[in-house]
Amino acid sequence: MIIIRVYGLLINHNQQLLVSDELVKGKYITKFPGGGLQQGEGTIDCLKREFMEELQLPIQVLSHYYTTDFYQQSGFNPNHQIISIYYKVAALQPLSVAVSSIPFEYTKAQLELYKTTEQIEAFRYIQLTELTANNVTLPIDKVVVNRLLNNE
Repeated sequence: MIIIRVYGLLINHNQQLLVSDELVKGKYITKFPGGGLQQGEGTIDCLKREFMEELQLPIQVLSHYYTTDFYQQSGFNPNHQIISIYYKVAALQPLSVAVSSIPFEYTKAQLELYKTTEQIEAFRYIQLTELTANNVTLPIDKVVVNRLLNNE
């Protein structure tokens, strides 16, 4: 089965890249904001929906940036292949959710929620001058970070 994921690269006016620090079923993952394409949904609509769900943030999609061009097995299901599509995006209003500078900084309420959902997320910015592929967890995200660093 092929799973399509759609992610947004949001770089603010301070040249910082927004990432999501997630705890999913016991795994700590740093990735870009976004998520899975749903049946009947286009990729841009998916990305706009994901940003609203995760960040309560309307976005403008500026341009397509990258689509996976190699085989990537899912880290959660070995029978699934992942294809990820990345877009550069701009926020249409200031962020209203908390953004930390500390990785995986969750509130007490989030940690309580994790007990029933097994999934929580927190957001933070990484200064572009300090960005490396080691800042993200997923193999495809590492490719995207290296492309960003090489100005591709």
